[in-house]
Amino acid sequence: MVTFQKRIIKYRDHILTFLYHPDVPADNNGSERTIRNVKVKQKISGQFKIFAAAENFAILRSIIDTAIKNGQNVFLALNTIADYKRN
Repeated sequence: MVTFQKRIIKYRDHILTFLYHPDVPADNNGSERTIRNVKVKQKISGQFKIFAAAENFAILRSIIDTAIKNGQNVFLALNTIADYKRN
């Protein structure tokens, strides 16, 4: 109980931030959903054999998740990036 009280005191200025800033969510469910795809990939394959493959996966996952969060078409976003890389 003492540890909990210390943490409350230490972070008291940040605990209720969502009440004063409407753009701050009251929970971290969005963050947990964001990393879910990565954890599922890790669970299925266990690991990446090559570091470059892990980097590529992270880049693609980031692009896909960002497109989804912004309400954009994922294929169009990937195509736009591929076209940009070609030029």
